[in-house]
Amino acid sequence: VSGQDMVSILQLVQNLMHGEEEEETSQAYRLQNVGEQGHMALLGHSLAAYISVLDRERLRNLTTRILSDTTLWLCRLFRYENGSAYYHEDDREGLLKICRLVIHTRYEDYTVEGFNVLYTKQPVIYISSAARTGLGQVLCNQLGLPLSCMCRVPCNTMFGSQHQMDVALLDRLIKDDVESGKLPLLLVANAGTPGAGHTDKLGRLKELCEQYNMWLHVEGVNLATLALGYVSSSVLAATKCDSMTLTLGSWLGLPAVPAVTLYRHEDPSLSLAAGLTSSQPVEKLRALPLWLSLQYLGHDGIVERIKHASQLSQRLLENLKNLDFIKTSVEDELSSPVVVFKFFREYSNRDQTSRAAQASTFQHPIMSNERHVYDTFNQWLGEQLAQLVPASGVDVVELEDEGTCVRFSPLMTSAVLGTEIQDVDQLVDCLKMKIPVLTSTLQLREEFEQEVRRTVGLLYIEDLSWPGLGVVRYNYHSDGKNDDKQEKELEKINTELLKKLNELESDLTFSLGPEFGGQKNCVYIGMVTEDLDVSELVETIAATGREIEENSRLLENMTEVVRKGIQEAQLQLQKANEERLLEEGVLRQIPVVGSVLNWFSPFQASPKGRTFNLTAGSLESTESTYISKAQGTGTTPPPTPTSSLAKQRLPGQKIFKRSPRSSDAFSETSSVSHCDDLEKMDQRPPTVSPGQEQGPLETEKTEEQKEVAQATKTDTEDIQSDKSPHDCTKVEEQENQR
Repeated sequence: VSGQDMVSILQLVQNLMHGEEEEETSQAYRLQNVGEQGHMALLGHSLAAYISVLDRERLRNLTTRILSDTTLWLCRLFRYENGSAYYHEDDREGLLKICRLVIHTRYEDYTVEGFNVLYTKQPVIYISSAARTGLGQVLCNQLGLPLSCMCRVPCNTMFGSQHQMDVALLDRLIKDDVESGKLPLLLVANAGTPGAGHTDKLGRLKELCEQYNMWLHVEGVNLATLALGYVSSSVLAATKCDSMTLTLGSWLGLPAVPAVTLYRHEDPSLSLAAGLTSSQPVEKLRALPLWLSLQYLGHDGIVERIKHASQLSQRLLENLKNLDFIKTSVEDELSSPVVVFKFFREYSNRDQTSRAAQASTFQHPIMSNERHVYDTFNQWLGEQLAQLVPASGVDVVELEDEGTCVRFSPLMTSAVLGTEIQDVDQLVDCLKMKIPVLTSTLQLREEFEQEVRRTVGLLYIEDLSWPGLGVVRYNYHSDGKNDDKQEKELEKINTELLKKLNELESDLTFSLGPEFGGQKNCVYIGMVTEDLDVSELVETIAATGREIEENSRLLENMTEVVRKGIQEAQLQLQKANEERLLEEGVLRQIPVVGSVLNWFSPFQASPKGRTFNLTAGSLESTESTYISKAQGTGTTPPPTPTSSLAKQRLPGQKIFKRSPRSSDAFSETSSVSHCDDLEKMDQRPPTVSPGQEQGPLETEKTEEQKEVAQATKTDTEDIQSDKSPHDCTKVEEQENQR
């Protein structure tokens, strides 16, 4: 097969990048913030390919210059003196190379004997329990070590931040490993945990590592603040560590730039053995995209971007302090680049005492369920905020102690998304709109559960993972049916119930629940507002379900009723034919003789037939039809009963909404009194002559009374018009008899 031209290949790449037309708008938002600094980084990859074809001497000189310049700039920018740099694509690869360097340093015969040296004295790597998920397993797999070489250090439980490593407990763990013949090798600390953005006590950890001759490696988003003029003491201690990993791509919004691991080590041969340095010039070209981007931004541009992200965090934190039902989890309120918050409703002292007593009595089911509900609500809140304000870059994070929270980390997202101050203000406005909805739904969940449990025919389904008012199922009365048929009928009724509820003009959302993990044959009700009438909602669901069940039973029994009616009609018609045969005689049944006999002596027989009344489910004679020359109407079906909670609504008021009590009371009393007066006036015959003047009482009739009178008159006419034709026929017959 012959090759394709460049235009066709580029067109294919463009189609693969943008995909379908509907996906082009979502991709354009990510690409519009690349900017010139992003183009410089992308240009570095192309230039690296061109530079690699230079002659060996020029290539070596150029790569050495690029690598040394980039390393020098980064060490000065992040206050890491006398450091070397390793550039890598995967941000975990730098730590992996550092572990190999430490193994080569602590085990002198490792190059010759290999794993036999590790077997005699097992190495131990210590990682915080707040570290990235799966980091320890990746290190063990890549290094060929068993998982027993990885030790997870718990965080503080009594004093200090609950996201910081427990230094005292770490000291005891190291002593136990030394006593058991193991070799403490390396400690991975955090300057900004992946979840909450807290910084470990790096100063004390460094002292502990020096005491046991361990290597200290630091990583985290807070390392970006080392480039600012003011740096907190907890983060500044990272400059004394043995190595650190920087992810400049996300901090500065630079696409496709490598991560950097800065380290200090005096033996270049061991660095080469560990893979931190390379003799291949092409490997050194990894720093070219970063070399171009750093020159384009300059020192001031880099500091400005990091400073802008810190200002966004402070702006959000200041606004969150003024909001009720919002709980924040930050390490330092003065300078915290990561803001973690959650929706949480504080209870009064009396409520806390009662709930604590219930929790102790029932072995904490209330508190566990309550946390699960809050996790669900905060999950919904984070998804709503991310959807309403996509430029903010908020996401949902799971923390061990706080549960589900919403995280705002502009250092990781603002440079790529182009987040500005107005985006933070918009985020706060959206949060203010969602808080009343969350509080109202949380308050009405218990009332909804009680109403459903008291209502016959409804079953309350407890689903703590549903962010809404609750889940309800209409119970179908099986009448001895098998399970498969009952399940299908239950699904049919609840599906029709959901359809009927969605047709109502209300602000509520009814759905089948989540796509995965939800209950079957249920109606899920979403978030609600404080003016929801829960009793009316539950009564409407029950009444609608009963109506659907009755209609379903009627259609189900219709086939059997019609079949029995046809059989009965056939028997009656056969019997009628036998009776007619006896009345007419046998001679009239002979073809020729019967015609002659009928000509001489005609036989008058009234036609007899049968009609099937679907309403009554019975057979009736057609004699009345032939007499009156019109088919009878039969029994009029009873009207469908309406809900007992149906009430008169104000103009523009939607269903399931509570109206003000004063307006309800006024409308009810006024309507009753007006109707009574109008009935008395209609029953009283007119006694006023055409020339007689009206009294003062009648002249003061208000416009409202006139409207009610007109409405009552219309209702009276409608009631009279609803009379059955049978009643009208009786009235005509009585008039004719007179």
